[in-house]
Amino acid sequence: MRDFSKNHEWLSINTATVRRQWPLDRIIDECARRNIRAISPWRDQVAAVGLDRIAAQLKATGIGLSGYCRGGFFPAADAAGLKAALEDNRRAVDEACTVNAPCLVLVVGSLPGALEGKPLHHDMTRVRAEVRDGIAATLEYARSVGMPLAIEPLHPMQAAERACINTLEQALDVCDALDPQHSGALGVAVDMYHVWWDPKLEQQIARAGKKRLLAFHVCDWLIPTRDLVNDRGMMGDGVIELRKARGWMEAAGFAGYAEVEIFSEYWWGQPGEVVLDTCVEKHRRVV
Repeated sequence: MRDFSKNHEWLSINTATVRRQWPLDRIIDECARRNIRAISPWRDQVAAVGLDRIAAQLKATGIGLSGYCRGGFFPAADAAGLKAALEDNRRAVDEACTVNAPCLVLVVGSLPGALEGKPLHHDMTRVRAEVRDGIAATLEYARSVGMPLAIEPLHPMQAAERACINTLEQALDVCDALDPQHSGALGVAVDMYHVWWDPKLEQQIARAGKKRLLAFHVCDWLIPTRDLVNDRGMMGDGVIELRKARGWMEAAGFAGYAEVEIFSEYWWGQPGEVVLDTCVEKHRRVV
């Protein structure tokens, strides 16, 4: 298992972690200043600054990516909505290629309208089928341009609104169905906030293996958790056994970045410099 205590060369910052403090170009500069050598940016943050400008800045600073957020949200109320989702995912794939991302992370979506508090139907069987079909169609294009797709299972508390894939086992079942040859074109993003509780986690990480393990996200689960989305903890402040989980990932062949992704009203209220410096310290000591 790699020793993270001496430096932070395997730290990546998911840019949602300081999205309230700074625009993406400033985030890149602040990471470069701290010798953080990878980020995972969000599409809206990229669009706010400009795709070509961000691509050029990444090249100039030498900062790489651990992923690109996000594609997905495939289910829709009608055929026009399904088509629009596929078109948006194709654009996401193209953007990921432009910034030289190692994978496009998929948050697959669930009941149409649920994010706005007004689900248009309650048919989970239907949305799971639409997700599978959407991933299959996007995979065909992504494979043609060499962009791997990483399915991110989300905690069951978000099953209705954000993702109907809620366990690593579910995600890997989809991978095995659509990419039985384990080509590296389709895999998973293991976000510990969403999967730490799963009694099959170690087994499913081993099942995934090197070809399927495309991303590893870290933060912590606070006791109590006060918000289902925006109360993630800094590593070491909660109950997740992050180092044990990283051991499972590395035993299965993963050798990439441990990406810090913290959606937190508390941390968004702190100076960005403090947040990044804390990420560096906690990454060395806890992850």
